[in-house]
Amino acid sequence: MTPSNPHSHGHDHGHVHAHSHGPATPHPAQAAPWSILRMPVVSRLAAALAVSAGLWAAVWLAMR
Repeated sequence: MTPSNPHSHGHDHGHVHAHSHGPATPHPAQAAPWSILRMPVVSRLAAALAVSAGLWAAVWLAMR
């Protein structure tokens, strides 16, 4: 059986094309639900201290 249009076929050939567009049509900015830059300085320092303490705890546990 011959298809009505022999040149029409799906474009699925086993690989994914990367999403691309020109610089004239950039993506719109997306609202970030959370940003460390919006945190007060004291909160940023506390978060950094907590992360540092967690990392040192991991090092301490690994060295035991």
